[in-house]
Amino acid sequence: MAFQRIVIRTLPDGRSARVYPFHISLEGMESVLLCRDEEDYDQLIKGFHVSAWKCNCLVVIDIAMSNHGHVAILAPSMDHAAQVGELIKKRHSQFIAWKYNEPGVLSGSRVDVRYLDYDSYVRNALAYIPRNALDAHGRIEDYLWSGYRGMFVEGKSHHACRRVSALSRRERESLFRTHADLSGVPWLINSTGYLEPASTCDWQYLESAFNHDQAFFLKTIGTVNVAEMRQKLVENMRQKHTDTEMMAVISEMADKFYGRSVPDLSPDMKAKMITYLYRSYRTSVPQLARCLQLPRELTARLLPVRNRKAVLADK
Repeated sequence: MAFQRIVIRTLPDGRSARVYPFHISLEGMESVLLCRDEEDYDQLIKGFHVSAWKCNCLVVIDIAMSNHGHVAILAPSMDHAAQVGELIKKRHSQFIAWKYNEPGVLSGSRVDVRYLDYDSYVRNALAYIPRNALDAHGRIEDYLWSGYRGMFVEGKSHHACRRVSALSRRERESLFRTHADLSGVPWLINSTGYLEPASTCDWQYLESAFNHDQAFFLKTIGTVNVAEMRQKLVENMRQKHTDTEMMAVISEMADKFYGRSVPDLSPDMKAKMITYLYRSYRTSVPQLARCLQLPRELTARLLPVRNRKAVLADK
């Protein structure tokens, strides 16, 4: 069966819904590590999954590094995905404050959420995530803090495991440092208390993205353009353009696609341009509103629901 980027999944709340792929990156501070020992790595990984579960989303694959983390999720909307990203940061910031008595150290760290809006983008992002393990100067398959170990193993965990749902409430709170109700999760933990990725990650989605061919997955990991993916997924934050520069971009686009000048564009034509401009040029809502001569409230309202690549479900 051909890969379907947008799929139907049963969500943590039990509902079946259409979900979309997103990439979330968490960057640490130059002077503060996200993870300093194994407990920190473990809690960041658990934070990915607890945050996604609480926001009614599903993790596909993840990785925790000393000063950054990446996770691919399936979410019903951009709003859901953004909530996951903010909760990941909040949880780990609270953990660092508790463990090291360093409150607020991640207040300036970045969380970036990207919608993966075409098939090759999905594949490259899913390959880029475990590829980060090479930064630790080891083999990808040996890196403990990655969902890679849960891929192409038919959903089987090869360690002595316990179901998280079978733990007592106190055990769950101790292991996951949360009061969230995890009694319904399908997750397994091994004898060290670490999550088994085959039980936590949507490995079926990843394997489908690579035509159920592990060799294809490994080849993509080996050939993915790391600099390009980092630029797309992490570094390309909101950029400052002058209004003159943005007007030139919009005017060229209006002429190319509609053969019109900006003042002659219909409201529907402008609406079709908004998401592309916002995503590709990393501009701001106020600037888009000025340059397209639309009310700011209307511009903001169009962004989450008028995406021409895929109409994301309303929150």
